[in-house]
Amino acid sequence: MNRWIALLLLPFTLDAWAASCPDWPAQRAAREISALTAQLAAWDDAYHRQGVSLVADELYDQARAQLEQWRSCFADGATVPADPLAGSAGQLAHPVAHTGLGKLADAAAVQAWMATRDELWVQPKVDGVALTLVYRGGRLQRAISRGDGRRGQDWTATARRLPAIPTQLPGAPDLILQGELYWRLDAHVQADSGGVGARSTVAGLLARQTLDARQAAGIGLFVWDWPDGPADMRERLERLYDLGFVDSLRFSQRIGDFAAARHWRDHWYRSALPFASDGVVLRQGRRPPAARWQAEPPHWAAAWKYPLRQALAVVQEVDFRIGRSGRITPVLRLQPVRLDDRDIEHVSLGSLRRWQALDIRPGDQVSIRLAGLTIAQLDSLVWRSSQRPAVQAPRAGDYHALSCWRATPACASQFRARLAWLGGSQGLALPGVGPGTWEKLLQAERLDSLLDWLDLSEAQLRATPGLGPRSAASLARSFAVARQRPFADWLRALGLPPTGDAPLAGSWDDLARRSAEDWQGEPGIGPRRAAQLQAFFQHPQVQALRERLRLAQIEGF
Repeated sequence: MNRWIALLLLPFTLDAWAASCPDWPAQRAAREISALTAQLAAWDDAYHRQGVSLVADELYDQARAQLEQWRSCFADGATVPADPLAGSAGQLAHPVAHTGLGKLADAAAVQAWMATRDELWVQPKVDGVALTLVYRGGRLQRAISRGDGRRGQDWTATARRLPAIPTQLPGAPDLILQGELYWRLDAHVQADSGGVGARSTVAGLLARQTLDARQAAGIGLFVWDWPDGPADMRERLERLYDLGFVDSLRFSQRIGDFAAARHWRDHWYRSALPFASDGVVLRQGRRPPAARWQAEPPHWAAAWKYPLRQALAVVQEVDFRIGRSGRITPVLRLQPVRLDDRDIEHVSLGSLRRWQALDIRPGDQVSIRLAGLTIAQLDSLVWRSSQRPAVQAPRAGDYHALSCWRATPACASQFRARLAWLGGSQGLALPGVGPGTWEKLLQAERLDSLLDWLDLSEAQLRATPGLGPRSAASLARSFAVARQRPFADWLRALGLPPTGDAPLAGSWDDLARRSAEDWQGEPGIGPRRAAQLQAFFQHPQVQALRERLRLAQIEGF
Protein backbone atom coordinates (compact mmCIF):
# COMPACT_ATOMS: atom_id res chain seq x y z
CA MET A 1 0.00 0.00 0.00
CA ASN A 2 2.94 2.29 -0.42
CA ARG A 3 5.09 3.19 -3.36
CA TRP A 4 6.61 -0.23 -3.92
CA ILE A 5 3.26 -1.65 -5.03
CA ALA A 6 3.52 0.12 -8.37
CA LEU A 7 6.73 -1.69 -9.10
CA LEU A 8 5.36 -5.18 -8.80
CA LEU A 9 2.82 -5.23 -11.57
CA LEU A 10 4.44 -4.19 -14.79
CA PRO A 11 1.88 -6.14 -16.89
CA PHE A 12 -0.63 -3.56 -15.65
CA THR A 13 1.33 -0.54 -16.91
CA LEU A 14 -0.63 2.67 -17.20
CA ASP A 15 -2.50 3.40 -20.41
CA ALA A 16 -0.77 6.79 -20.56
CA TRP A 17 2.45 4.99 -21.52
CA ALA A 18 1.00 2.46 -23.96
CA ALA A 19 2.49 4.56 -26.77
CA SER A 20 4.69 3.58 -29.67
CA CYS A 21 8.41 3.44 -29.11
CA PRO A 22 10.38 6.70 -29.45
CA ASP A 23 12.18 7.18 -32.74
CA TRP A 24 15.61 7.45 -31.15
CA PRO A 25 19.02 6.22 -32.28
CA ALA A 26 20.66 3.75 -29.92
CA GLN A 27 22.97 6.32 -28.30
CA ARG A 28 20.15 8.69 -27.41
CA ALA A 29 18.00 5.82 -26.13
CA ALA A 30 20.83 4.78 -23.82
CA ARG A 31 21.21 8.36 -22.54
CA GLU A 32 17.49 8.82 -21.92
CA ILE A 33 17.13 5.46 -20.15
CA SER A 34 20.19 6.18 -18.03
CA ALA A 35 18.91 9.65 -17.08
CA LEU A 36 15.46 8.39 -16.08
CA THR A 37 16.97 5.47 -14.19
CA ALA A 38 19.13 7.90 -12.21
CA GLN A 39 16.14 10.14 -11.51
CA LEU A 40 14.07 7.23 -10.21
CA ALA A 41 16.98 6.06 -8.08
CA ALA A 42 17.24 9.52 -6.49
CA TRP A 43 13.49 9.52 -5.75
CA ASP A 44 13.72 6.00 -4.30
CA ASP A 45 16.65 6.90 -2.08
CA ALA A 46 14.95 10.03 -0.73
CA TYR A 47 11.73 8.16 -0.05
CA HIS A 48 13.00 4.90 1.44
CA ARG A 49 16.02 6.18 3.38
CA GLN A 50 15.08 9.76 4.26
CA GLY A 51 11.28 9.52 4.37
CA VAL A 52 10.95 12.37 1.86
CA SER A 53 8.76 12.13 -1.24
CA LEU A 54 10.21 14.35 -3.97
CA VAL A 55 7.47 13.57 -6.47
CA ALA A 56 3.77 12.71 -6.26
CA ASP A 57 3.18 8.97 -6.01
CA GLU A 58 1.05 8.75 -9.15
CA LEU A 59 3.75 10.58 -11.11
CA TYR A 60 6.34 8.18 -9.73
CA ASP A 61 4.20 5.23 -10.87
CA GLN A 62 3.95 6.67 -14.37
CA ALA A 63 7.67 7.40 -14.53
CA ARG A 64 8.45 3.83 -13.51
CA ALA A 65 6.07 2.54 -16.20
CA GLN A 66 7.71 4.89 -18.73
CA LEU A 67 11.14 3.47 -17.93
CA GLU A 68 9.91 -0.08 -18.41
CA GLN A 69 8.38 0.85 -21.75
CA TRP A 70 11.60 2.45 -22.95
CA ARG A 71 13.61 -0.56 -21.80
CA SER A 72 11.30 -2.89 -23.72
CA CYS A 73 11.70 -0.70 -26.82
CA PHE A 74 15.51 -0.68 -26.61
CA ALA A 75 16.18 -3.99 -24.90
CA ASP A 76 19.53 -4.57 -26.59
CA GLY A 77 21.23 -1.53 -25.11
CA ALA A 78 19.25 -1.02 -21.92
CA THR A 79 20.95 -1.48 -18.59
CA VAL A 80 19.15 -3.33 -15.84
CA PRO A 81 17.83 -0.74 -13.38
CA ALA A 82 18.68 -0.94 -9.72
CA ASP A 83 16.14 -2.50 -7.39
CA PRO A 84 13.97 0.44 -6.27
CA LEU A 85 13.54 -1.21 -2.90
CA ALA A 86 17.23 -1.83 -2.36
CA GLY A 87 17.51 0.97 0.17
CA SER A 88 14.39 0.02 2.10
CA ALA A 89 15.11 -3.51 3.24
CA GLY A 90 16.18 -3.95 6.86
CA GLN A 91 17.60 -6.63 9.11
CA LEU A 92 14.30 -8.07 10.39
CA ALA A 93 12.52 -10.80 8.49
CA HIS A 94 8.76 -10.51 8.23
CA PRO A 95 7.03 -13.51 9.81
CA VAL A 96 4.63 -13.33 6.86
CA ALA A 97 5.64 -11.74 3.55
CA HIS A 98 3.96 -8.53 2.43
CA THR A 99 2.35 -9.44 -0.87
CA GLY A 100 1.69 -6.01 -2.30
CA LEU A 101 -1.07 -5.48 -4.83
CA GLY A 102 -1.45 -5.61 -8.58
CA LYS A 103 -3.38 -2.78 -10.21
CA LEU A 104 -6.44 -3.36 -12.36
CA ALA A 105 -6.16 -0.88 -15.22
CA ASP A 106 -9.84 -0.12 -15.85
CA ALA A 107 -13.44 -1.23 -15.35
CA ALA A 108 -13.09 -4.05 -17.89
CA ALA A 109 -10.08 -5.45 -16.03
CA VAL A 110 -12.01 -5.24 -12.75
CA GLN A 111 -14.95 -7.13 -14.22
CA ALA A 112 -12.67 -9.80 -15.64
CA TRP A 113 -10.90 -10.20 -12.29
CA MET A 114 -14.15 -10.46 -10.36
CA ALA A 115 -15.68 -12.94 -12.81
CA THR A 116 -13.37 -15.74 -11.67
CA ARG A 117 -13.68 -15.14 -7.92
CA ASP A 118 -16.32 -15.28 -5.24
CA GLU A 119 -16.85 -14.09 -1.65
CA LEU A 120 -15.49 -10.67 -2.50
CA TRP A 121 -14.96 -7.61 -0.30
CA VAL A 122 -13.88 -4.06 -0.96
CA GLN A 123 -11.92 -1.63 1.23
CA PRO A 124 -10.43 1.83 0.70
CA LYS A 125 -6.80 1.66 -0.38
CA VAL A 126 -5.39 3.74 2.47
CA ASP A 127 -2.54 5.97 1.37
CA GLY A 128 0.10 5.52 4.03
CA VAL A 129 3.12 3.47 5.08
CA ALA A 130 2.84 -0.29 5.53
CA LEU A 131 4.18 -2.34 8.44
CA THR A 132 3.90 -5.63 10.30
CA LEU A 133 2.84 -5.83 13.96
CA VAL A 134 3.74 -8.91 15.99
CA TYR A 135 1.93 -9.58 19.29
CA ARG A 136 2.93 -12.30 21.75
CA GLY A 137 0.72 -12.97 24.74
CA GLY A 138 -1.23 -9.84 23.81
CA ARG A 139 1.83 -7.57 24.09
CA LEU A 140 3.39 -5.73 21.17
CA GLN A 141 6.65 -7.55 20.58
CA ARG A 142 7.82 -6.19 17.25
CA ALA A 143 6.92 -3.60 14.58
CA ILE A 144 8.65 -4.06 11.21
CA SER A 145 8.61 -1.63 8.27
CA ARG A 146 7.37 -2.91 4.93
CA GLY A 147 10.89 -2.85 3.47
CA ASP A 148 11.15 -5.08 0.42
CA GLY A 149 8.29 -7.32 1.49
CA ARG A 150 10.59 -9.96 2.95
CA ARG A 151 12.71 -7.94 5.36
CA GLY A 152 12.20 -4.55 6.96
CA GLN A 153 13.52 -2.19 9.59
CA ASP A 154 12.81 -2.33 13.30
CA TRP A 155 10.12 0.26 14.08
CA THR A 156 9.21 -1.15 17.48
CA ALA A 157 10.41 1.78 19.55
CA THR A 158 8.51 4.25 17.34
CA ALA A 159 5.40 2.06 17.29
CA ARG A 160 5.25 2.02 21.09
CA ARG A 161 4.95 5.82 21.04
CA LEU A 162 1.94 5.86 18.70
CA PRO A 163 -1.45 5.90 20.48
CA ALA A 164 -3.03 4.22 17.42
CA ILE A 165 -0.99 1.05 18.01
CA PRO A 166 -2.08 -0.72 21.20
CA THR A 167 0.82 -2.10 23.20
CA GLN A 168 -1.50 -4.58 24.99
CA LEU A 169 -4.44 -6.47 23.47
CA PRO A 170 -7.34 -7.96 25.43
CA GLY A 171 -7.30 -11.72 25.85
CA ALA A 172 -3.51 -12.11 25.51
CA PRO A 173 -3.55 -13.45 21.91
CA ASP A 174 -0.59 -14.27 19.70
CA LEU A 175 -1.12 -12.71 16.29
CA ILE A 176 0.50 -11.05 13.30
CA LEU A 177 -1.10 -8.04 11.68
CA GLN A 178 -0.34 -6.17 8.48
CA GLY A 179 -1.56 -2.63 8.14
CA GLU A 180 -1.08 0.96 7.11
CA LEU A 181 0.09 3.89 9.20
CA TYR A 182 -1.71 6.96 7.86
CA TRP A 183 -1.87 10.67 8.62
CA ARG A 184 -5.17 11.58 10.27
CA LEU A 185 -7.23 14.04 8.23
CA ASP A 186 -10.43 15.84 9.10
CA ALA A 187 -13.28 14.96 6.71
CA HIS A 188 -10.90 14.44 3.81
CA VAL A 189 -12.56 14.11 0.37
CA GLN A 190 -10.11 12.53 -2.04
CA ALA A 191 -11.94 13.72 -5.17
CA ASP A 192 -11.58 17.33 -4.04
CA SER A 193 -8.19 17.41 -2.31
CA GLY A 194 -6.17 14.50 -3.63
CA GLY A 195 -3.49 12.93 -1.47
CA VAL A 196 -2.35 16.26 0.11
CA GLY A 197 1.05 14.69 0.77
CA ALA A 198 -0.36 12.55 3.58
CA ARG A 199 1.81 9.53 2.82
CA SER A 200 4.94 11.65 2.72
CA THR A 201 4.00 13.24 6.03
CA VAL A 202 3.88 9.85 7.75
CA ALA A 203 7.05 8.62 6.05
CA GLY A 204 8.88 11.77 7.12
CA LEU A 205 7.75 11.49 10.75
CA LEU A 206 8.71 7.83 10.96
CA ALA A 207 12.19 8.67 9.70
CA ARG A 208 12.77 11.00 12.66
CA GLN A 209 14.53 10.01 15.82
CA THR A 210 11.88 11.63 18.02
CA LEU A 211 8.16 12.41 17.81
CA ASP A 212 6.29 14.83 19.99
CA ALA A 213 2.86 13.96 21.38
CA ARG A 214 0.96 15.87 18.71
CA GLN A 215 2.84 14.22 15.87
CA ALA A 216 2.39 10.76 17.37
CA ALA A 217 -1.34 11.32 17.86
CA GLY A 218 -1.67 12.42 14.23
CA ILE A 219 -0.71 8.95 12.96
CA GLY A 220 -3.52 6.41 12.64
CA LEU A 221 -3.54 2.68 11.90
CA PHE A 222 -5.64 0.73 9.42
CA VAL A 223 -5.23 -3.04 9.71
CA TRP A 224 -5.85 -4.53 6.30
CA ASP A 225 -4.91 -8.15 6.98
CA TRP A 226 -4.53 -10.71 9.70
CA PRO A 227 -2.57 -13.44 7.89
CA ASP A 228 -2.92 -16.09 10.60
CA GLY A 229 -6.41 -15.03 11.66
CA PRO A 230 -9.76 -16.76 11.08
CA ALA A 231 -10.30 -18.10 7.57
CA ASP A 232 -13.65 -16.31 7.19
CA MET A 233 -13.36 -12.61 6.32
CA ARG A 234 -16.33 -11.45 8.38
CA GLU A 235 -15.11 -13.33 11.42
CA ARG A 236 -11.64 -11.78 10.99
CA LEU A 237 -13.12 -8.29 10.82
CA GLU A 238 -15.33 -8.82 13.85
CA ARG A 239 -12.45 -10.25 15.89
CA LEU A 240 -10.26 -7.29 14.88
CA TYR A 241 -13.05 -4.96 16.00
CA ASP A 242 -13.16 -6.67 19.40
CA LEU A 243 -9.39 -6.22 19.68
CA GLY A 244 -9.79 -2.47 19.13
CA PHE A 245 -9.02 -2.22 15.39
CA VAL A 246 -12.39 -0.74 14.52
CA ASP A 247 -11.56 0.77 11.12
CA SER A 248 -11.09 -2.64 9.54
CA LEU A 249 -14.77 -3.52 9.98
CA ARG A 250 -16.02 0.01 9.43
CA PHE A 251 -14.35 0.34 6.04
CA SER A 252 -14.91 -3.16 4.63
CA GLN A 253 -17.95 -4.04 2.51
CA ARG A 254 -19.08 -7.39 1.13
CA ILE A 255 -19.88 -7.08 -2.60
CA GLY A 256 -21.68 -9.38 -4.99
CA ASP A 257 -21.08 -7.79 -8.37
CA PHE A 258 -19.23 -5.13 -10.32
CA ALA A 259 -21.93 -2.52 -9.73
CA ALA A 260 -21.38 -2.79 -5.98
CA ALA A 261 -17.60 -2.48 -6.39
CA ARG A 262 -18.06 0.60 -8.54
CA HIS A 263 -20.52 2.08 -6.03
CA TRP A 264 -18.13 1.79 -3.09
CA ARG A 265 -15.18 3.05 -5.12
CA ASP A 266 -17.12 6.17 -6.09
CA HIS A 267 -18.56 6.54 -2.57
CA TRP A 268 -15.19 6.51 -0.85
CA TYR A 269 -13.67 8.72 -3.54
CA ARG A 270 -16.26 11.45 -2.94
CA SER A 271 -17.04 11.00 0.76
CA ALA A 272 -15.35 12.43 3.84
CA LEU A 273 -12.82 9.97 5.28
CA PRO A 274 -10.28 10.26 8.11
CA PHE A 275 -7.39 9.40 5.77
CA ALA A 276 -6.18 9.86 2.22
CA SER A 277 -6.82 6.96 -0.15
CA ASP A 278 -5.78 6.40 -3.74
CA GLY A 279 -8.25 3.71 -4.75
CA VAL A 280 -9.96 0.61 -3.44
CA VAL A 281 -8.76 -2.91 -2.73
CA LEU A 282 -10.78 -5.89 -3.90
CA ARG A 283 -10.26 -9.01 -1.78
CA GLN A 284 -11.40 -12.58 -1.71
CA GLY A 285 -12.63 -13.41 1.75
CA ARG A 286 -10.65 -16.63 1.85
CA ARG A 287 -7.00 -16.85 0.88
CA PRO A 288 -4.14 -19.37 1.11
CA PRO A 289 -2.37 -20.09 4.42
CA ALA A 290 0.06 -17.34 5.44
CA ALA A 291 3.05 -19.66 5.07
CA ARG A 292 2.49 -19.67 1.29
CA TRP A 293 2.44 -15.88 0.87
CA GLN A 294 5.17 -14.35 -1.31
CA ALA A 295 6.47 -10.78 -1.71
CA GLU A 296 4.61 -10.39 -4.99
CA PRO A 297 1.05 -9.50 -6.04
CA PRO A 298 -1.34 -12.25 -4.94
CA HIS A 299 -4.23 -13.71 -6.90
CA TRP A 300 -6.73 -13.06 -4.10
CA ALA A 301 -6.46 -9.25 -3.93
CA ALA A 302 -6.00 -6.37 -6.36
CA ALA A 303 -6.18 -2.57 -6.42
CA TRP A 304 -8.55 -0.46 -8.48
CA LYS A 305 -7.14 3.02 -8.26
CA TYR A 306 -8.98 6.33 -8.49
CA PRO A 307 -8.73 8.46 -11.66
CA LEU A 308 -5.39 10.16 -12.05
CA ARG A 309 -5.26 13.75 -10.79
CA GLN A 310 -1.87 14.29 -12.38
CA ALA A 311 -0.45 12.83 -15.55
CA LEU A 312 3.10 12.65 -16.81
CA ALA A 313 3.33 13.80 -20.42
CA VAL A 314 6.10 13.93 -23.01
CA VAL A 315 6.53 17.30 -24.71
CA GLN A 316 6.59 16.89 -28.48
CA GLU A 317 6.78 20.52 -29.56
CA VAL A 318 6.62 24.02 -28.10
CA ASP A 319 4.24 26.25 -30.08
CA PHE A 320 3.83 29.99 -29.63
CA ARG A 321 0.36 31.42 -30.14
CA ILE A 322 0.08 35.16 -30.60
CA GLY A 323 -3.24 36.69 -29.68
CA ARG A 324 -5.03 39.65 -31.22
CA SER A 325 -3.39 42.04 -28.76
CA GLY A 326 0.09 40.64 -29.46
CA ARG A 327 0.33 38.59 -26.28
CA ILE A 328 2.57 35.55 -26.81
CA THR A 329 1.35 32.34 -25.17
CA PRO A 330 3.62 29.25 -25.27
CA VAL A 331 1.63 26.03 -25.71
CA LEU A 332 3.14 22.59 -25.16
CA ARG A 333 2.12 20.01 -27.72
CA LEU A 334 2.07 16.71 -25.83
CA GLN A 335 2.17 13.04 -26.57
CA PRO A 336 -1.53 12.38 -25.83
CA VAL A 337 -2.28 11.30 -22.27
CA ARG A 338 -5.56 10.35 -20.62
CA LEU A 339 -6.60 12.29 -17.53
CA ASP A 340 -10.00 11.84 -15.87
CA ASP A 341 -11.40 10.22 -19.03
CA ARG A 342 -10.14 13.04 -21.27
CA ASP A 343 -7.39 12.90 -23.87
CA ILE A 344 -4.98 15.78 -23.33
CA GLU A 345 -2.75 16.88 -26.22
CA HIS A 346 -2.00 20.55 -25.43
CA VAL A 347 -1.35 22.62 -22.34
CA SER A 348 -0.75 26.37 -22.13
CA LEU A 349 2.08 27.87 -20.09
CA GLY A 350 0.24 31.18 -19.82
CA SER A 351 3.12 33.54 -20.52
CA LEU A 352 6.37 33.75 -22.42
CA ARG A 353 8.16 34.63 -19.19
CA ARG A 354 7.08 31.37 -17.55
CA TRP A 355 8.33 29.32 -20.49
CA GLN A 356 11.65 31.15 -20.41
CA ALA A 357 11.99 30.45 -16.67
CA LEU A 358 11.19 26.75 -17.05
CA ASP A 359 13.06 26.31 -20.37
CA ILE A 360 10.84 23.40 -21.42
CA ARG A 361 11.88 21.75 -24.68
CA PRO A 362 10.75 18.79 -26.81
CA GLY A 363 11.48 15.52 -25.07
CA ASP A 364 11.04 16.92 -21.56
CA GLN A 365 8.51 15.34 -19.19
CA VAL A 366 5.93 17.52 -17.48
CA SER A 367 3.17 16.98 -14.96
CA ILE A 368 -0.29 18.19 -15.94
CA ARG A 369 -3.57 18.33 -14.05
CA LEU A 370 -7.11 19.47 -14.76
CA ALA A 371 -8.22 22.83 -13.40
CA GLY A 372 -11.89 22.76 -12.56
CA LEU A 373 -12.10 19.31 -14.19
CA THR A 374 -12.06 20.87 -17.66
CA ILE A 375 -8.90 22.82 -18.49
CA ALA A 376 -5.50 21.13 -18.56
CA GLN A 377 -2.79 23.13 -16.82
CA LEU A 378 0.93 22.63 -16.31
CA ASP A 379 1.77 21.50 -12.81
CA SER A 380 5.54 21.22 -13.01
CA LEU A 381 8.55 20.21 -15.06
CA VAL A 382 9.37 16.72 -13.79
CA TRP A 383 12.63 16.10 -15.60
CA ARG A 384 14.55 17.20 -18.67
CA SER A 385 15.47 15.17 -21.70
CA SER A 386 19.18 14.53 -22.14
CA GLN A 387 18.92 16.08 -25.60
CA ARG A 388 18.09 19.82 -25.64
CA PRO A 389 16.89 20.88 -29.10
CA ALA A 390 16.85 24.60 -29.78
CA VAL A 391 13.45 26.32 -29.62
CA GLN A 392 13.06 29.62 -31.43
CA ALA A 393 10.59 31.84 -29.59
CA PRO A 394 9.04 34.96 -31.13
CA ARG A 395 10.54 38.27 -30.07
CA ALA A 396 8.14 39.91 -27.66
CA GLY A 397 8.95 43.38 -28.99
CA ASP A 398 7.73 42.45 -32.49
CA TYR A 399 4.13 41.90 -31.40
CA HIS A 400 1.69 44.34 -29.83
CA ALA A 401 -1.86 45.64 -30.22
CA LEU A 402 -1.06 47.38 -33.52
CA SER A 403 1.05 44.68 -35.22
CA CYS A 404 0.07 42.09 -37.84
CA TRP A 405 -2.76 43.46 -39.96
CA ARG A 406 -1.72 41.35 -42.95
CA ALA A 407 -1.32 37.60 -43.53
CA THR A 408 2.47 37.38 -43.59
CA PRO A 409 4.27 34.24 -42.34
CA ALA A 410 5.55 36.00 -39.22
CA CYS A 411 2.03 37.26 -38.48
CA ALA A 412 0.12 34.04 -39.10
CA SER A 413 -0.96 33.52 -35.49
CA GLN A 414 -1.90 37.10 -34.61
CA PHE A 415 -3.64 37.68 -37.96
CA ARG A 416 -5.80 34.61 -37.43
CA ALA A 417 -6.68 35.87 -33.97
CA ARG A 418 -7.75 39.20 -35.50
CA LEU A 419 -10.01 37.41 -37.97
CA ALA A 420 -11.55 35.26 -35.23
CA TRP A 421 -12.27 38.37 -33.14
CA LEU A 422 -13.71 40.27 -36.11
CA GLY A 423 -16.22 37.55 -36.99
CA GLY A 424 -17.00 36.47 -33.44
CA SER A 425 -19.49 37.68 -30.88
CA GLN A 426 -17.16 40.47 -29.70
CA GLY A 427 -17.10 41.95 -33.21
CA LEU A 428 -19.52 41.55 -36.12
CA ALA A 429 -21.10 38.27 -34.93
CA LEU A 430 -21.17 36.85 -38.46
CA PRO A 431 -23.52 33.82 -38.65
CA GLY A 432 -21.72 30.55 -39.40
CA VAL A 433 -18.30 32.17 -39.59
CA GLY A 434 -15.62 30.74 -37.32
CA PRO A 435 -11.88 29.96 -37.30
CA GLY A 436 -12.43 27.08 -39.73
CA THR A 437 -14.02 29.42 -42.27
CA TRP A 438 -11.14 31.86 -42.13
CA GLU A 439 -8.64 29.00 -42.37
CA LYS A 440 -10.18 27.79 -45.66
CA LEU A 441 -9.97 31.28 -47.11
CA LEU A 442 -6.38 31.70 -45.95
CA GLN A 443 -5.32 28.35 -47.37
CA ALA A 444 -6.88 29.33 -50.69
CA GLU A 445 -4.97 32.65 -50.53
CA ARG A 446 -8.21 34.63 -50.62
CA LEU A 447 -7.12 36.87 -47.77
CA ASP A 448 -4.13 39.14 -47.49
CA SER A 449 -5.57 42.03 -45.51
CA LEU A 450 -8.11 41.92 -42.68
CA LEU A 451 -10.97 43.11 -44.91
CA ASP A 452 -10.29 41.30 -48.21
CA TRP A 453 -13.33 39.10 -47.63
CA LEU A 454 -15.60 42.11 -48.27
CA ASP A 455 -14.82 41.90 -51.99
CA LEU A 456 -15.24 38.13 -52.41
CA SER A 457 -18.09 37.12 -54.69
CA GLU A 458 -20.20 34.02 -54.22
CA ALA A 459 -18.52 32.53 -57.30
CA GLN A 460 -15.08 33.02 -55.72
CA LEU A 461 -16.32 31.44 -52.52
CA ARG A 462 -17.68 28.42 -54.43
CA ALA A 463 -14.27 27.98 -56.02
CA THR A 464 -12.60 27.87 -52.62
CA PRO A 465 -11.50 24.32 -51.61
CA GLY A 466 -13.62 23.05 -48.73
CA LEU A 467 -16.61 25.28 -49.52
CA GLY A 468 -19.48 23.70 -51.43
CA PRO A 469 -22.25 25.64 -53.19
CA ARG A 470 -24.48 25.76 -50.12
CA SER A 471 -21.65 26.79 -47.80
CA ALA A 472 -20.52 29.45 -50.26
CA ALA A 473 -24.04 30.89 -50.53
CA SER A 474 -24.43 30.95 -46.74
CA LEU A 475 -21.05 32.61 -46.33
CA ALA A 476 -21.87 35.25 -48.95
CA ARG A 477 -25.05 36.10 -47.03
CA SER A 478 -23.07 36.42 -43.78
CA PHE A 479 -20.57 38.75 -45.44
CA ALA A 480 -23.45 40.83 -46.77
CA VAL A 481 -24.89 41.06 -43.24
CA ALA A 482 -21.59 42.56 -42.06
CA ARG A 483 -22.17 45.64 -44.21
CA GLN A 484 -25.28 46.44 -42.16
CA ARG A 485 -23.63 46.24 -38.76
CA PRO A 486 -23.58 49.44 -36.67
CA PHE A 487 -20.56 51.72 -36.60
CA ALA A 488 -19.73 50.78 -32.98
CA ASP A 489 -19.71 47.07 -33.85
CA TRP A 490 -17.24 47.71 -36.65
CA LEU A 491 -14.97 49.67 -34.35
CA ARG A 492 -14.85 46.80 -31.88
CA ALA A 493 -14.34 44.31 -34.72
CA LEU A 494 -11.27 46.22 -35.87
CA GLY A 495 -9.83 46.04 -32.36
CA LEU A 496 -10.58 49.48 -30.92
CA PRO A 497 -9.22 49.56 -27.33
CA PRO A 498 -11.93 49.61 -24.63
CA THR A 499 -13.50 53.07 -24.30
CA GLY A 500 -15.31 52.73 -20.99
CA ASP A 501 -18.47 54.81 -21.01
CA ALA A 502 -17.27 57.17 -23.73
CA PRO A 503 -19.88 57.57 -26.53
CA LEU A 504 -18.90 56.26 -29.97
CA ALA A 505 -21.59 58.08 -31.91
CA GLY A 506 -20.73 60.18 -34.94
CA SER A 507 -18.11 59.19 -37.47
CA TRP A 508 -14.58 57.94 -37.75
CA ASP A 509 -13.31 61.44 -38.40
CA ASP A 510 -14.95 62.72 -35.21
CA LEU A 511 -13.16 60.10 -33.12
CA ALA A 512 -9.85 60.37 -34.99
CA ARG A 513 -9.67 64.12 -34.25
CA ARG A 514 -9.66 63.49 -30.51
CA SER A 515 -6.38 64.08 -28.70
CA ALA A 516 -5.12 61.96 -25.82
CA GLU A 517 -6.33 64.69 -23.48
CA ASP A 518 -9.80 64.54 -25.05
CA TRP A 519 -9.98 60.78 -24.50
CA GLN A 520 -8.73 61.11 -20.95
CA GLY A 521 -11.58 63.47 -20.21
CA GLU A 522 -14.07 60.65 -20.79
CA PRO A 523 -15.23 58.62 -17.75
CA GLY A 524 -13.24 55.43 -17.13
CA ILE A 525 -10.31 56.34 -19.40
CA GLY A 526 -6.91 56.95 -17.85
CA PRO A 527 -3.66 58.21 -19.40
CA ARG A 528 -2.51 54.80 -20.65
CA ARG A 529 -5.81 53.94 -22.33
CA ALA A 530 -6.09 57.43 -23.79
CA ALA A 531 -2.68 57.03 -25.44
CA GLN A 532 -3.73 53.64 -26.84
CA LEU A 533 -6.91 55.08 -28.35
CA GLN A 534 -5.07 57.96 -30.01
CA ALA A 535 -2.41 55.58 -31.37
CA PHE A 536 -5.11 53.28 -32.79
CA PHE A 537 -6.71 56.02 -34.90
CA GLN A 538 -3.32 57.32 -36.09
CA HIS A 539 -1.78 53.99 -37.09
CA PRO A 540 -1.21 53.75 -40.88
CA GLN A 541 -2.55 50.18 -41.19
CA VAL A 542 -5.69 51.08 -39.27
CA GLN A 543 -6.17 54.16 -41.43
CA ALA A 544 -5.84 51.95 -44.53
CA LEU A 545 -8.62 49.70 -43.17
CA ARG A 546 -10.75 52.76 -42.54
CA GLU A 547 -10.29 53.81 -46.17
CA ARG A 548 -11.33 50.35 -47.32
CA LEU A 549 -14.52 50.61 -45.27
CA ARG A 550 -15.20 54.13 -46.57
CA LEU A 551 -15.01 52.89 -50.16
CA ALA A 552 -17.34 50.02 -49.23
CA GLN A 553 -19.80 52.66 -47.95
CA ILE A 554 -19.93 51.23 -44.42
CA GLU A 555 -21.84 53.58 -42.11
CA GLY A 556 -19.61 55.92 -40.08
CA PHE A 557 -16.46 55.48 -42.12
